[in-house]
This record gives sequence, structure tokens and C-alpha cells, in this order.
Amino acid sequence: MVRIVVPFRGLGAKTRLGLGPEFAQAMLADVVAAAGAVGEVRIATGMGGQGEAIAAELERLPRAPVLIVNADVPCVTPRDLLALLGSAQPGGIALVEAADGTTNALALSDAGQFADLYGPDSAARFRRHAHKIGAHCVTATIPNIVDDVDTVEDLGRVESRLGRHTATALTSLRDVA
Repeated sequence: MVRIVVPFRGLGAKTRLGLGPEFAQAMLADVVAAAGAVGEVRIATGMGGQGEAIAAELERLPRAPVLIVNADVPCVTPRDLLALLGSAQPGGIALVEAADGTTNALALSDAGQFADLYGPDSAARFRRHAHKIGAHCVTATIPNIVDDVDTVEDLGRVESRLGRHTATALTSLRDVA
């Protein structure tokens, strides 16, 4: 069984979006629902940064294949996660790069391949890291994972593909307005 780690900042998540913590939790719920259909889900919270939270969670897991999927990809489906998992060659790494060059998801053949490289241009750093450790790296273009939601404009772009929890939260916000 594959393990999926989802980093989540909790109440401080997605403040740029300006829709409140409930909306960030709805996006997380959609990612967890998709991931739960594929394997065992672990939510990584409580550390100083995204990479630290993931690293701490990975230390608790066996050295086996793992997916790391950000909590702000509310369009993700189980099929998308299986496609990502299948993209990583044996001993290799697959990543999904966001439009801004950051990393929305990773498939690691072994949890020990992880390095805390998040931030601007992290996808390029993860590719260099894979090369450095001798792991073949594939950039998987999976639209429902490429499309993260950082801004209201992002939300408008993906609205027709939102998961059930996020769509319900958006409808509730509109009903209140």
C-alpha cells in the first residue's frame, strides 16, 4: 500500500486566498478524499515549514514508495494520484510542477529520497537533487495536480473541476455574500 503525505499549515493556510480557514480545510478534504482512495494518508503539520513537516512525517514511515501532495490541489482525483505514482520509474522520482515553478506533488520510490527543497523554483531544485542522488526524475504533467489554488483567479480557472468539499465551500461563501 502506498502512503500519501499531505502537508497542511492548519489555520494559517491560504491566507492570500482570503476565503478563510474553512476554505483551506475544504481543499484539504478533497485532497485527502482522493488520496484515501489510493492508500494511507498522513497529514504533515506542526513544524516550521512545509519541508520540515514532510521530513518529520517521512521519518515515521518505512523506506518505501511515497507520494507527497500539496493540500491546495482541490481538483485531484484518485486516478491522478495513480498516474503520478506510475510516472516514477523504479528507484526514480516523479514530480508535478506548478505554473510558477514550485512543486505541487512528488512520487518518491523511497521516502529516503526526500530533501527539503520547497520554495520558489523548487521543481528545478528537486530535479537537480534527483540527478545528484542518481535517481531518474520525470516531470509529470497531470492537470488536476498542476493546477493549485493560491489566488481567487486560480479558483475561477479550476472551478468546474473542483472536488465536492471545495465546491460546497465555494457555494456556501457565495450564498453568504
